[in-house]
Amino acid sequence: MLPVTAAFPERRGGVYNLGVYVHRSSPVHRLDPRVKIIAVIVFSIIILQADVISLLAATGLALAISGLARIPVRTLLAALHPVLPFFFFLFLMYVFFTPAAGKRLLDWGVIQIGYQGVAVGLLQTGRFILLVIIASILTMTTSSSEITIGLERLLRPLKIIRISSHDIALMVALALRFIPTLLQEMNSIKEAQLARGANFKTGAIRGRMRAAMHLIEPLTLSIFRHCDELVDAMEARGYRQGERTYLREPVFSRADYCVTGIMIIIVITMLVW
Repeated sequence: MLPVTAAFPERRGGVYNLGVYVHRSSPVHRLDPRVKIIAVIVFSIIILQADVISLLAATGLALAISGLARIPVRTLLAALHPVLPFFFFLFLMYVFFTPAAGKRLLDWGVIQIGYQGVAVGLLQTGRFILLVIIASILTMTTSSSEITIGLERLLRPLKIIRISSHDIALMVALALRFIPTLLQEMNSIKEAQLARGANFKTGAIRGRMRAAMHLIEPLTLSIFRHCDELVDAMEARGYRQGERTYLREPVFSRADYCVTGIMIIIVITMLVW
């Protein structure tokens, strides 16, 4: 089997690379990967249906889990840095396209911004930020190989319809594994272009968009090059499709059963509520 454990350190140049496994000795790290994956799914469903008070409670719970996993808050915040432009764009979409009912914050001809749009934008953006945080906690506390094993065990019922659970789990693990690689490659290309006089932060919008477009072409070529190298490495190691055996099989501990029981109680509470 091709090893897919992340080989990057926790931080590079003072910036956390999204998707990198952070080695720690903590109760969260020692949990079974199947339990953590299911917990993230349950947590995500709760977040998508949460109001403001529930979202604040979920944020407190995420920070408590981060503290239990010995992951600093600044590392979680650094994980949000690559996706901040998306969150800003998402917030503006809600602000400008939510009907301005009642008292308006800005009424300038066609542009009408109401307090409701700002409130909805903050709520929805907060939900997505929290989703990224809990996903980051999963990747920080679970190596790629553990995620592969956990997903394969959870997807084993797909054998009934003749779908290989290992192939799906491996694709997901490789995608997570390549996130820090692509971010590092993008930073390298950006630094090289800055050294050649490119400007990404000042000047006209058209000029900045043109400079950003110059990042896309070399990054796309780099992605295809990495994919070719990965295929060659897998073929050189004799990789073939199908089921795999592992040196260490995941086994539920007492803590795993306790966390599973808590999740069952939460799900039942949600259904009743």
